[in-house]
Amino acid sequence: MSGHSKWSQIKRQKGVVDAKRGQLFTKLTREIVIAVRDGGSSNPELNAHLRLAIQKARDSHMPLENIQRALNKASGSTEASNLIEMTLEGYGPSRMAIIVKALTDNRNRTLQDVRTTFSRHGGSLGEGGCVSWLFDSKGLITIKIENLNAEDVALKAIDAGAEDVKIENGYIEIYTKPEQMERVRKALEQNNLAITSSELSMVPKTLVELGEKEALQALKLLEKLEDLDEVQHVASNADFPNYVLEKYQP
Repeated sequence: MSGHSKWSQIKRQKGVVDAKRGQLFTKLTREIVIAVRDGGSSNPELNAHLRLAIQKARDSHMPLENIQRALNKASGSTEASNLIEMTLEGYGPSRMAIIVKALTDNRNRTLQDVRTTFSRHGGSLGEGGCVSWLFDSKGLITIKIENLNAEDVALKAIDAGAEDVKIENGYIEIYTKPEQMERVRKALEQNNLAITSSELSMVPKTLVELGEKEALQALKLLEKLEDLDEVQHVASNADFPNYVLEKYQP
C-alpha cells in the first residue's frame, strides 16, 4: 500500500474529509465539468470519464442534487473551456517524490501557490517528468474490511480481473489497469460488496521510508498541497510509519 493511500485512510477515519466537505464538493464538481468537456457528452452512459467522476462523487457522499447541479453547470458552461489541467512534480523530505494534479483557470497563480507550499514545508518543485517515472497509473478500489473475509474478497477481485490486492489497516486495496477498474468494481458490487472508494490513482513503484521527523514534515506538506483550492489530487511514494500516522493530527 502506498504511503499516501495510508494517509488518506487515516484522514477518513478522523473525519477530515467531512470537515472540509464544501471544498471537496467544489473539487468534485470541477472533475464532473472537465469530464463532460473532454468526453463530449453529459450522458454518463456515453462518457466513461464522466461515469468515473460521478461515481467518485457518490463515494464521497456528494448529494444527488449537487451532482445534477454540476452536470447542469457543465452543459454550456464557459468555466470548462477556461480550466487547464496541470501536472506538477517535486520532492519532499528525504527526497520523497510527489505528483500534484490541478485544475485551474490561471496557470501562473497555481504554479506559484504549489511552489510556495513546497518551499514552506521542506520540499521543492521540480521539472516536468522528474518523478513521474516512479509511478504507474492504476485503478484503485478500496473496501473497508469490517466483517468481511478479506482473503475471500481478494480472490473475488483477482477473479474479476484485478492486478494486485493488498490488505492493511482495516482496508482492502484492489489495483487494476485503468481501463479495467469500472468492470472490476461492478463485479465486486454484484457480489454485494460495499465499495468505499474507487479512482484512478498514481501508484508508486517503490516507497521511500521516512523517519518520524521527516514523516511528520511530509504529512504537513501533503496536507497543505491538498488544501489548495485548485489541487485535485496529490500522490507520493512516502512510506509512513503507522505510529506516526496514528499520532499525526491534521
